[in-house]
Amino acid sequence: MFLSLGGVIFYGLWKARGSNTTDQYLRAGRTMPWYAMGLSIMATQASAITFISTTGQAYVDGMRFVQFYLGLPIAMVILSVTAVPIFHRANVYTAYEYLEQRFDSKVRLLVSILFLIQRGLAVGLALSAPAIVLTAILGWSAEVTTIVMGITVILYTAMGGVKAITWTDFYQMLIMFFGLGIALLTAIWLLPSEVGFLGALEVAGGAGKINPIVTAFSWNDRYNLWSGIFGGMFLALSYFGCDQSQVQRYLTGSSIAQSRLSLLFNAVAKLPMQFIILLTGCIVFAFFTYNQPPLLFQKHAQSSIEKSAEYPELKARYDAAFAKRRAAAENISRDKTAYQQAAAEFEIVRQDGSKLAERILDEKGFNDTNYIFLNFVTTYLPVGLVGLVISAILAAAMSTISGEINSLATVSIVDVYRRYLKKEADDRHYLWAARIATIFWGVYAVVTAQFARNMGSLVEAVNLLGSLFYGGILGVFVLAIGKVPLATASA
Repeated sequence: MFLSLGGVIFYGLWKARGSNTTDQYLRAGRTMPWYAMGLSIMATQASAITFISTTGQAYVDGMRFVQFYLGLPIAMVILSVTAVPIFHRANVYTAYEYLEQRFDSKVRLLVSILFLIQRGLAVGLALSAPAIVLTAILGWSAEVTTIVMGITVILYTAMGGVKAITWTDFYQMLIMFFGLGIALLTAIWLLPSEVGFLGALEVAGGAGKINPIVTAFSWNDRYNLWSGIFGGMFLALSYFGCDQSQVQRYLTGSSIAQSRLSLLFNAVAKLPMQFIILLTGCIVFAFFTYNQPPLLFQKHAQSSIEKSAEYPELKARYDAAFAKRRAAAENISRDKTAYQQAAAEFEIVRQDGSKLAERILDEKGFNDTNYIFLNFVTTYLPVGLVGLVISAILAAAMSTISGEINSLATVSIVDVYRRYLKKEADDRHYLWAARIATIFWGVYAVVTAQFARNMGSLVEAVNLLGSLFYGGILGVFVLAIGKVPLATASA
């Protein structure tokens, strides 16, 4: 596991040799091909949270989260036509640099600071996910795990710059695809022989999990067809068109055509990938319908409630509820209503277990969604396959963290330091300043990750955080792109 990831990192650094100017360090000299940028864009967005939390989200809430990505292909086409040629011809290092060309330096500074705040908070969430993984697998403390992962990412990000990140992302994304396929196929293979894939879909569907499209509109429903198409489109426009962590990927393109292809690749590939990840969570749900899961998936919480006086009675109720649900699942084709009732009763007992953990641990809003997939992987997969799946999760984590740290450093140096604090230094000075900024943001990510582990579903936390900032930032860029040039106005 560590050997494969280490090999990928060293390969990325080898590919990035010669990144000894600011342009090479921050834009790879604008030499990257579309396929490397395309997978790097996907890898930066597909963090460990995607693997850990999205599968858990499907287990708890079904597949309706996939609607969140329905607007993404539309957004990618729009950005390919608008943002890509504009940024490329403007010859900018950051998206916010373009705002000064269209408005003034104050607008550029304001949006840059908003990005630093939002992405600075999100990078801690991205680093907290692998801490959950290694804590569950190796038994390390979350604090030690976060520090080890942080140092690893800081080293190759600070040394190699964006070129090292892009090529590392490229192969890490291939590892992610392989690990995802292994996880799904293994979950299907471990199902009872009389159930199979179609039977698993029937069981998950009977519990309301196979719900990828919800056509009814409701202001109270976060995920439906309409919020996915329209809300998802605007969020994707903001994220991939205004967020430097994504824009920086296609600013490295060797041409406008190559950068466009990188986005169009994501338009085609991103939605199916999310569908498969959510489907994996539903298959895991079906698996645990026939194989009794622990009352709580978080091992520390489970061991804590086992010591309480209430546990024996709760455990008896849980065993009975599981047996009833399994028996109902075996007869689901004849009596779907009985299965749905049994599944609802089982969930009530699980919620009682969560409430007990909340009280014992003094942890308000206890949620073990992020531990569901990990429990399945570590308990039921063969040792060799565990290593492959965990490699995929860690690869996802490192690709996201490195991209976010690099973009934070780029904005800090280009939009703040070089623009306002040190205007006349030579290129070597800015190169070292970028490396120092990278280290600073890496350390910052390690510190903020300590507070992010108990936020429930991490994937929802990240998306909620982004929605607070992206609307206003997107509005600024729409005005910038649509603004009539001063020369035209004066004519």
